[in-house]
Amino acid sequence: MGNENDEITVQPEIQLLETVLSDIASGKLRVPKFQRSFVWRPEQMLDLFDSIERGYPIGSLLVWETTERLASLDEIGGLRVPSPKPNTTVSYLLDGHQRLSTLFGTLRRPADARRSANQHDWMWWVYRALRESDDRANRYRHWKSAESPPADYLPMRSILRTMDFLAFARDLGSRVEPSGNYDNLVSEAELVAQRVKSYKMAVVKLVGGSLKQAVEVFSRVNSSGQAMTPDQMVSALTYETTGPDSLADRIEAIRERIASTGFGDVSSTTIFRAILAVTGEEDVQDARWDALARRVEGDLLEAVEKTDKALGRAVEFLQRCVRVPLARLVPYNAQLMLLTAFFDLRPDPSEEQINDLTRWFWVTSWSGFFAGANTTQIKQALREMKKFAIGQGVLDLAEQRARPFPDRFDLRSARIRSFLIWELHAFPQRWSPGGNSLDAVELLAQADTAAYRHVSNQRGLESVSSPANRIVMRTGPGVSVKRALLEIPDEHLREALASHGIPQEAYDCLRRGDDSGFIDLRADELARREQKFIASYSDRYSIELVGVADIDTE
Repeated sequence: MGNENDEITVQPEIQLLETVLSDIASGKLRVPKFQRSFVWRPEQMLDLFDSIERGYPIGSLLVWETTERLASLDEIGGLRVPSPKPNTTVSYLLDGHQRLSTLFGTLRRPADARRSANQHDWMWWVYRALRESDDRANRYRHWKSAESPPADYLPMRSILRTMDFLAFARDLGSRVEPSGNYDNLVSEAELVAQRVKSYKMAVVKLVGGSLKQAVEVFSRVNSSGQAMTPDQMVSALTYETTGPDSLADRIEAIRERIASTGFGDVSSTTIFRAILAVTGEEDVQDARWDALARRVEGDLLEAVEKTDKALGRAVEFLQRCVRVPLARLVPYNAQLMLLTAFFDLRPDPSEEQINDLTRWFWVTSWSGFFAGANTTQIKQALREMKKFAIGQGVLDLAEQRARPFPDRFDLRSARIRSFLIWELHAFPQRWSPGGNSLDAVELLAQADTAAYRHVSNQRGLESVSSPANRIVMRTGPGVSVKRALLEIPDEHLREALASHGIPQEAYDCLRRGDDSGFIDLRADELARREQKFIASYSDRYSIELVGVADIDTE
């Protein structure tokens, strides 16, 4: 596959957007199968068109031009594309899949393409709303209804088709009211079409060489598009040995299976590093992709299957023993990778090992053990975990100290996430204004950070960002959490306050309008109760009551 001795050359070019899309339509530009599937959200698609109309750069494309044949997609943006012609040079897209899928699937969409209320269908039907006065706002829209869109919604699929654009103009003339400024609307539509058709893109073309060289070049490029992830790089380098599904495809299947358990989304990079750990690789963070691919190539499929099973056991351990309800609350991705390595070697651990693992999870979470961990530290932690799994070592936590109760609610802080795991366990059922029990985990799974709502929004209040000022509660439209709390009937008050960890003294402050007193007293109560839980693992982990919550997401 390619000749590694051939020199690869780099040829930057500027191409019209229309030319790039024509190359896709003719089979000259292909998307290799090791690329991740289309994952952009509908609002990202609209933002892309808004940037193009304004003439903003949308990032360069990176392609590899070669006579080699790679397994590639037969469908882009929901539209079929032809196979490349035999004995011709083909360009494979290494970076830019999300952007080009958006543009090709929208601008090249045929008039009879499927429409439905399903997002998979309506997201490709993008319109430019004409005669909107605020030029600072995004004027691109999706139309989700089966009914016809408003007359002044320019369908982007007509931009590159002269006859379809003229048909839009005729229809506009028949539907717009006499006072609707028809000429101005047509002029605006023509300006939009001209800006899109004349838009130019930077294309960095890698010519010759091998796929391994092309991927290595890519890994060094500071790309502004949807960057190729580590698992996609190794997918590219091992695609001939993984059968019809690339490594990235298999990782995506694992992600979907884990998500289906209710645990939520685990990042592909975490799963990829877990696979490396299972293969015996020690440098799971910074390995060179070409060297790594050579080392794992022969064991890749077996390693993926073993990782899938071990990761399932790791998730079950977190849910059952530590009571981590959702993946997004795991303080550090390295913890999940290391637990997967453990359960690969020891699928049926002893009760003592389970207790040690539980303590390890909590202590490393409270102490910030993996905050900013470098390659050497991760290697050492992986060695230690594997020795522990086979009964030849212990998990050394002697130097770890719990960090203070966090002063700020920010899910980017591992300390906040560890606090929330404890808090969800300590208060599993919350009182709702209707007098019913509320499942906080279910609400968090649906609403993420928004599930934790402010009690006080008082301006200038220094403690307003404290986690003690956040409560999981549903209220009626226009009803604040503070108002809902103050309107709790007396007969339900004790039960309701206890379900949210609110001491009576703090509630009395809230009634008096002393929001700061409410937050401070509730923070003291939560910190005291959490500290008692921490001390149950070791009296060496006594902590200050309140301190800074570091932002230490990996």
